Amino acid sequence: MTEASGRRVPRPTAVDLSVNVGGLRMANPVTVASGTFAAGREYHDFVDVGTLGAVTTKGVSRHGWEGNAAPRIAETPCGMLNSIGLQNPGVDHLMADELPWLASVGATVVVNVSGHSFGEYVEVIERLEDSPHVHAYELNISCPNVDAGGMNMGCQVASVTEVVTRARAATARPLIVKLTPNVTDITEIARAAEAAGADALSLINTLLGMAIDAERRRPLLARVVGGLSGPAVKPVALRMVWEASRAVNVPVVGMGGISTAADAVEFMLAGASAVAVGTANFVDPQATVKVIDGIADYCERHGIDAARDLIGALEC
Repeated sequence: MTEASGRRVPRPTAVDLSVNVGGLRMANPVTVASGTFAAGREYHDFVDVGTLGAVTTKGVSRHGWEGNAAPRIAETPCGMLNSIGLQNPGVDHLMADELPWLASVGATVVVNVSGHSFGEYVEVIERLEDSPHVHAYELNISCPNVDAGGMNMGCQVASVTEVVTRARAATARPLIVKLTPNVTDITEIARAAEAAGADALSLINTLLGMAIDAERRRPLLARVVGGLSGPAVKPVALRMVWEASRAVNVPVVGMGGISTAADAVEFMLAGASAVAVGTANFVDPQATVKVIDGIADYCERHGIDAARDLIGALEC
C-alpha cells in the first residue's frame, strides 16, 4: 500500500502486530539494523519511516568519528563486507538535526550508542537523556570495525558487565544490548548482559571476515577485515537467537540476513520478539514495510490474531 506521496506504508490488517521489547512498545515487530538506515531521512521517499515498529539510528558517539579508510565495502556471495568504522558526526548533531526530524514523522526511536571507552558510552547516554525524542538505547558493544572498544568489549564477560552496568545507571529508558557473534558461547555473554541490567538483547552484529583480490594479491578492504552481513549469515544468526532467547528472560531482537517476511517469521519462531532488517535495505529501500505486510499475511493465513504469539513458537 502506498500513500499519495509514493511512500509505502503497511496495509491495514486485523492482526495485532504490536510487541513490547523490554519496555519499548512497538506498533509492529520490525525495526532496522543500525548503520543500514542512517536516521531514516534518506529512506523516507520510499517508506513512511514513522510506520516502522522503530527506527534504530546509525551508531552515535560523543564526538564525530571519521571512520576507516577506503575501500571499506566489498560485495561477497550472498552478502557484503563493510569496515565503515562507525563514521558519524556525533551526538550533538543527532540531537540538533535527526531527532527532531524523526519526531516530526512520528517515529519510535532507538539510538545506537557507541564509544571507545566505558566512559564514552555513558557520556552519550547522559547527553541524550536531555532529548524527549529518544525511546530506547541500543548499546553497541559488538562492532568488528573499530580498533578500540567495539567487538573486543563485547567478547568478555567482565567488560560486558562493566559497560552495561554503567549504562544502566545512566538511564531508566529501555536498554538493549547488541551482541557480537564472534564469541565461543553466545549464551555466556547474553546472561552477563542480562545480569548487568539489560532490558533486551539484539543479535547478531556482523561476522568478522575478509576478502582478497587474487590478481592484485591485495585485500579488498583497506582495513583487511570487516563485518560480513546479508543472507549468508542468516543460519548463524538464527541459531544464536534461538540459543540466546532460551538462556535469558529478557526479549531478543533478531537480525542477520533478514530479507523477507519468511525470514522474519523464522526469527520470531526461534525466540525473537522483534526483528531488524539490515543489508536488505540497500537492495530494496521498501524492504521494511514489505516485511511488516508479510508478517501480517502469515498471521492471517495461519489464523493467528497477534504477531507476538509467534515468539518462541518453534516446535522442536
